[in-house]
Amino acid sequence: MGASADRRNGFRRWHVPPTDVRIVTSDGQSIPAHSTVLASSSSVLERMLDRSRILHILGVPHDSVVAFVRLLYSSRSTTSAREAREEMERHGMALLALSHAYRVRWLKRRCEAGLAAWLSAARAIDVLKLARLCDAPRLHQRCLRLVAEDFAAVQESEGWRFVQKHDPSLELEVLQFLQETAQRRKRWKRERADQAMYRQLSEAMDCLQHICTEGCTDVGPHNSRRPDNPCMSFNTCEGLQLHIRHFATCGRKLQEAGKTCTHCKRMWQLFRLHSSLCDQPASCRIPLCKQFKEKMQEEKVDKTWRLLAKKVAIARVMSSLANREVPQAVHKSWMRCRGRR
Repeated sequence: MGASADRRNGFRRWHVPPTDVRIVTSDGQSIPAHSTVLASSSSVLERMLDRSRILHILGVPHDSVVAFVRLLYSSRSTTSAREAREEMERHGMALLALSHAYRVRWLKRRCEAGLAAWLSAARAIDVLKLARLCDAPRLHQRCLRLVAEDFAAVQESEGWRFVQKHDPSLELEVLQFLQETAQRRKRWKRERADQAMYRQLSEAMDCLQHICTEGCTDVGPHNSRRPDNPCMSFNTCEGLQLHIRHFATCGRKLQEAGKTCTHCKRMWQLFRLHSSLCDQPASCRIPLCKQFKEKMQEEKVDKTWRLLAKKVAIARVMSSLANREVPQAVHKSWMRCRGRR
């Protein structure tokens, strides 16, 4: 009667075969398991099962081996994410070693991600040593970055003191990474400062074009209508107007290089830089543009100046791209993509 009721309701009883493998851990305890599950999860375990039905998994605690076997079963059954996360928190390092030794790739990737997510300065060196042994490059790099970010806290850890006494190669690797990180940060800082300078020169070129073509509060063409209010188009407009007025009246702008006025020298450089970037010198209204262009064609321009002009031109293009208005269709498409996330 019960069997017929089960068939009517569409249910079927599944028969679980008995365990045929015994896993022995370091403390002598045994864990029953199924050979089909172990063999399908790991090629190493499959070869071991061909020789014996008693497997010895040593070197890690018994609870970690139990968690390892449970996760092998979980790849074929439904296990909650919370349970898997708890297993990683308690046995993450041991599971990484086991998954590497028995070549369970999906579990190794999960262990790497879990250890990287819960990494701390106190455990960074221990996890770093394990990542080297288990060939986990992403986790290895994550540990090194954490060491570089908080090396003061890492120095207080027991793992770092052990490395200093017993593992000089790892200590040298960490110190070299710290040195490379410091040099890289200095280089990035210098490059950011250079980019800021190029952007300022690009803005100065635009401001110079604005003053000499349209005119501004104090300086401009004789036939231009100058505004009464301060210029809001450029941050450097007022300062550049002061430099132009000084350049027009200074008596030391034509002297030798060592005696030339500092402000006038800057204006000479701005005029020359504009001439290097200008593609219409015949109709350009910037002072001395045509003269500088002809002089540069006659004389050979040094590589440093050409590189500076190129960098400023790139900065102008990037600035114009950043400030351009995004089309409405592109904006709507971008908002739809953000909404899906």
